[in-house]
Amino acid sequence: MGRYFHSEVDIKSPWHQVLVAFWQRYPNPHSAHVLTEDVLYREVTPSNHLLSRKLMTKTNRLPGWAERIFPTHMARAVYILEDSIVDPQTNTFITKTWNLNHNTLMTVVERCLFQEDICRPSWTKLRREAWIFSNVYGLARPIQEFGLARFKSNQTKAMRGLEFALTRIQTEAPPHFHNDQEEPPDKHKPLPPQTTPTSSQTPRQCV
Repeated sequence: MGRYFHSEVDIKSPWHQVLVAFWQRYPNPHSAHVLTEDVLYREVTPSNHLLSRKLMTKTNRLPGWAERIFPTHMARAVYILEDSIVDPQTNTFITKTWNLNHNTLMTVVERCLFQEDICRPSWTKLRREAWIFSNVYGLARPIQEFGLARFKSNQTKAMRGLEFALTRIQTEAPPHFHNDQEEPPDKHKPLPPQTTPTSSQTPRQCV
């Protein structure tokens, strides 16, 4: 049957800030288990939806009893695929993640819905669901219980990491000029020679 997890959280930040913080949440001091994060695909659809696919690598330490059962050469890294869709019309952001390896041991599928709180536009509602399965004969139940406990722990770390990113974004306020017609003092300062692009330089792509 597997195990099911559900939680609902109110985030005291507007939806657009939560969205930016989600994209910039790694690295952070609360997610040391996340090793890599790579964008595989990104597209804006004709209906103005942003579709993305990411590949992440995370550590996957087994419990002590499992270390004695499963081969010592088993990879300790787990590869996670994350699909997401942003709808700026309804201010919703949906993510779905699942592991690509260790499926015979355990499969974890997670779905998150970030949505602007209609009654409180400066708040964001997060609904998180997870399904945990194992097909190991005779050990499915303890593996699923371990997976549920691990997911709850990582979910707490994920929220702290998101809060860390939100704080970083909110404290990086843009420069403000008291007089709208006053030009910044460095506007007419010539750029140093090394900032001039050359044909041999490769543009940096930001995603």
